[in-house]
Amino acid sequence: MNEQRVRVSVDAHGVAEVILARPDKMNALDPAMFEALTAAMERLRGDAAVRAVVLHGEGRAFCAGLDKSSFEAMMRGDRSFGDIERRTHGLANLWQQVAWGWRELPVPVVAAVQGVAFGGGLQIALGADVRYARPDTKFSVMEIKWGLVPDMSGCVFMAELLRADVARELTFSGRVVESDEAVRIGLATRICEDPLAEARALARQIAGSSPDAIRAAKRLLNGASAVRADAVLLAESREQQALIGSANQVEAVRAGLEGRAGAFR
Repeated sequence: MNEQRVRVSVDAHGVAEVILARPDKMNALDPAMFEALTAAMERLRGDAAVRAVVLHGEGRAFCAGLDKSSFEAMMRGDRSFGDIERRTHGLANLWQQVAWGWRELPVPVVAAVQGVAFGGGLQIALGADVRYARPDTKFSVMEIKWGLVPDMSGCVFMAELLRADVARELTFSGRVVESDEAVRIGLATRICEDPLAEARALARQIAGSSPDAIRAAKRLLNGASAVRADAVLLAESREQQALIGSANQVEAVRAGLEGRAGAFR
């Protein structure tokens, strides 16, 4: 695992902590971060002693989304991301797995969110079972700014958590949502002055309960979703594959990086 991107620990009670550890870049997602997060999930899935997971970002942000260099590569026409329609991790591809994988872990995942959770960072947070946020945290479905759609399993999570018109408005606009609204609409569970302390306390409580019942409860709640995750995850990838590198998507990236309005065809 790339320790420069993600740190993982498991205490004597079975509480795991997964820390996005790229604070100088607001924990932005680059290829190494994707690989490290996936490796962290695999490590936790293989550890029968793990009873709960606390997920958080180091520094002033949870995760600012995709790294700027990735958008610059898109603008240059770099398609090294490969065939994102290919399912490499069960129902998901690598990019979806860093968010969807929290849902598939057999134990509860509690996210502590501070600063910003934008774009892919928001989708990772939505993959957690519970999200505690500081009062000043900001959230955004920001993909539209870059001529893209949420394709890291965000469409599955938003369909479960949000009213349909709210999900559409946030996706179409990319507007920034403050913590109080995030709780009202379902992006966050509740506001905490110290979300990391609260997340650790909940995880410790979960770890003290019957692990059989906790795992059964997560399976039941996962199974109760009305969303066909397999179909939606594949549809996300197909739509994104068609957008990446297209003329209007490249113009969206260029405009975003240059701080101007896009001139779309």
